[in-house]
Amino acid sequence: MTLTAARPAAEATAALAKILIVDDEPQIRRFLRISLTANNYEVVEAGRGEEAINRTALDKVDLVILDLGLPDIDGQRVIEQIREWSSVPIIVLSVRAGDTEKVRALDGGAEDYLTKPFSIAELMARVRAALRKRAAEDVARDPVFTHGALIVDLGKRRVTIDGAEVRLSRKEYGILRLLAANPGRVLTHQQLLREVWGPGHLEDTHYLRIHVAHLRQKLGDNPSHPRYILTEPGIGYRLAEEG
Repeated sequence: MTLTAARPAAEATAALAKILIVDDEPQIRRFLRISLTANNYEVVEAGRGEEAINRTALDKVDLVILDLGLPDIDGQRVIEQIREWSSVPIIVLSVRAGDTEKVRALDGGAEDYLTKPFSIAELMARVRAALRKRAAEDVARDPVFTHGALIVDLGKRRVTIDGAEVRLSRKEYGILRLLAANPGRVLTHQQLLREVWGPGHLEDTHYLRIHVAHLRQKLGDNPSHPRYILTEPGIGYRLAEEG
């Protein structure tokens, strides 16, 4: 890796995006900060996994650049925890070059994976690509789902019933967010478990059942005659079409 800052990018889609650098080596963070700032990105930093998870939420970042070798928790676990409640793009930078690590990170929800040493020009290109993809998805996705008294505002992460806000846990919101983004479509147990709990919990359907029960209770949804969350026996769940 050559320690020279890349030239500013001309693409407006990435301008002013906020990027979180997660690496326990200060010199790597400094190099990435200089390069990203030169390309018109806003930068925040974290040297530990727990700090990275908190900053992702509190700083409302647009993209995460993550090293897997962190001093407190493994980067793979950071990916899994962020994916419990956020779809923010994650680009992994790691010395771990094995296919197993790459597959695990990508299956866990990482957007991309680069091994160290890396080309800063290639990293910037992948950052721009990830941000373009995220912007296109945001434009294409209707941010508000409405069904009778239920309103799920995906942009504001806000759920209301008859105008009153419904307080949900991260897991509960994660389930409802996926269902609201795919109204009328059946999402399998494994799809929901992968997205909300991570790839290590694909058999833990009892977790899903418990959280769906809590979610229905908070939405005032009778499980015997549900209005919102419909069960497809032995397969998964779907959210009733908007009405």
